[in-house]
This record gives sequence, structure tokens and C-alpha cells, in this order.
Amino acid sequence: MKKILPLLLASATTFAQTDLKQTFNFSAPTNTFTNKVGSNYVFTPIKINDATAVQNQNMTGTCWSFSSLSFFESEMIRQGKGKDVNLSEMYVARKTYPLKADNYMRMHGKTNLGEGGGFPDVLEIIKDYGIVPEEAYTGKKDASAPHNHRLLESTIKNVLAPCASDETQKIDFEFLHAMVENACDNYLGKVPENFTVKGKNYTAKTYAQESGINPNDYVFLTSFTHHPAYSQFVLEVPDNWNWKRMYNLPLNDLKQTMQAAINNGYTWAWAADVSESGFMYGEGLAISPEKSIATMSHDEKLKLSTEPQKQLNISPEIRQKAFDNYETQDDHGMHVVGLVKDQNGTNYYLVKNSWGTDRNSCGGFFVASENYVLYKTTSIMLHKKAIPAEIAKKLGII
Repeated sequence: MKKILPLLLASATTFAQTDLKQTFNFSAPTNTFTNKVGSNYVFTPIKINDATAVQNQNMTGTCWSFSSLSFFESEMIRQGKGKDVNLSEMYVARKTYPLKADNYMRMHGKTNLGEGGGFPDVLEIIKDYGIVPEEAYTGKKDASAPHNHRLLESTIKNVLAPCASDETQKIDFEFLHAMVENACDNYLGKVPENFTVKGKNYTAKTYAQESGINPNDYVFLTSFTHHPAYSQFVLEVPDNWNWKRMYNLPLNDLKQTMQAAINNGYTWAWAADVSESGFMYGEGLAISPEKSIATMSHDEKLKLSTEPQKQLNISPEIRQKAFDNYETQDDHGMHVVGLVKDQNGTNYYLVKNSWGTDRNSCGGFFVASENYVLYKTTSIMLHKKAIPAEIAKKLGII
């Protein structure tokens, strides 16, 4: 996941169910909202769970960190750890860059190297290194500047260039590792060994322990037909550089799990393709219409974001073909926090993005039809207790 957009900085207030009206222009007394001014879509909330403020990844490919930590912030709220939490996305990125570099060296440059990553990276960092709040580490030397890792990424790639030039060439692993560490410190700043929050001193590990986040409680789910159902496999996407395994569910089971999690007060991190014509972020909407957008008339295309559309029926075969043909790629990470329905009874998920608050009419949130989500999901991360018991049993998850 490495979607990059140039965006403005976001605020740091808490978004919760009671604040939804401020974000979505609710209409009284029906408790409904639309995706934008002038739209004929009418959405009614089914279940909205707590989430923190929309942040901004700016000019970085770190959506995987932003979406994961948004998810964990909701987890901390759910577990009663407070609603004012703001975890440091750049701490996770800072700790991940050298690990990715080490893997690149050991693979003789035959693996992915860049800003992109996945949900498993965040869990590994929390497990091995801990986590810190934003106030302890911003990952910016200039607090007023937007995040931008292009120069850092090119520096790391230049440092490690000898690894990919000739497999027979010997390298000095420790020297190159130290070079990457130094580059990260120079661009992102050194990580503090200790920090104080609300008068209490922490290390990254003690802060993680107090957060209530237990990495062993979280799992990754997907749904593809090229591996057996209810098995685990390494998802074949470039940014799964550390080859983490996902649980493979039949599509109906994945659909049931997604719905049940939201309805039972859990949220989930969502990895998906957002390159579709039906992904209309500026209009606060993502859909998979039954009729191909490529075959629509000009007038039909204009109505996509304003008139409810009949959705494409998503089958396992359609999902698999799109994945195998590179039509579905693992290019963005987001955070699903709620479930709503339109006036025709079609389900949509309420999604929190990390592109700031000013790029669409919904303050950085949008709604994605359930069919779009089922079609374009590459994986999700959620608490294992959010999985329905009968499905968890089939997976061997206690």
C-alpha cells in the first residue's frame, strides 16, 4: 500500500458517533445524510463506531501506517483507553525502513523497497519495539512542513544500490544498515528513548503495554480462490515484503465478518484498490455499478455520484480475475468505522481516509458500497473476537 497524494495538514480533534452530524450534514428529523451537496443519495446510519480525527499522510506512501494506527486508536477507545489518543505514524515508518532495508540486502535486491507497506508491519513494530504518541515523535524536523519521504526513499535506494547490481558482489551489511539508520535519523529525527505523557514517563514499550493493544489479538483476512478456504497463505502483493500470512475466507464469510464486526462495535483496517472509475473520493463515494462505466454515456457518468446505482454482483470468480489481471492491486490502506444504507436498502461502509479533511465534502471520510468493498478488498485487519464464532472455529482461531 503506497497511495500518495499532495494534501493539507489535518486537525487533531476526536471524531465520534456524536460528531457525525458536523461532518455529514445530517437532515433533521430523519437522521440521514448525503455524500455531497446536490446529491440524491440518502444515507441512513446502521452502526457508527468511534474514530479519531482524520490525519494526512501528505507526500508519503505510508497509508499502511496511518490506517493501521487509526484502527488501533479506535481499538484503544473501544477498550476504554481514552478518546484523545493520537499515535505516531512516523514512529512506525521510522522503525520499518531499516527492517525493510535489511530484508532487501538479504534478498540481493530481489524484493520490494520503498515507502509502501502493510498492516503486518505495524503489528510487528508494536510487538518488537512498542508505540509512541504523536506528541513524542512527529517524524518531522520542521513541525510546520508536510510529510514528504521522497528524498529519504531515494537516499535509501542509492545506499542499497550495490545489493541489486551483482549477486556475486560482497557487501558490508553492518555498514549499509548503519547508513540507512543514519539517513532515517537525519530526515525523520531520532526516536526518543523516554518521553512524558500527562506527567507520566514512558518508553515505547511501556506505552504500548499501557495502550491495551496486544498484537496477538489481531489477524488478517482475505478471500481468494487460488488458495484453499480456511487456510493461511502469503498474500502475493509487492508490499507484503515480510511474507506475512493471511487467513483465507470464502467471500460470503468475509462479507459476514465485515458486517458483524461493525455491528458489534469493532472497526477494521482495509487494504484495497482505489484506482477504479467508481472510486469518486472528491464526491465522498465509491461504488461498483452493474453497468460498466466504460460503456456509459456522458449523462450516465454524471449521475454516478448523485443517483443511487444498481450494484455489480460480486462473485469469487470476479474477484479472482481482477486480482490476477492486476485490476485489483493492494494500493491503499484505509479504516472502516461504520455501516450505512441508502434509500434503496443498499449497504455502504463508512471509511476514514488519511488524505486530510479538505479534499472531499465529507471531511476526509467517504462511503463505499458493500459491493465495491467485496470487489476491491485485498485484505483486512481486525480483532479476532470480531470474527463470528462459527467462522473463527473454521479458521482455528480461539
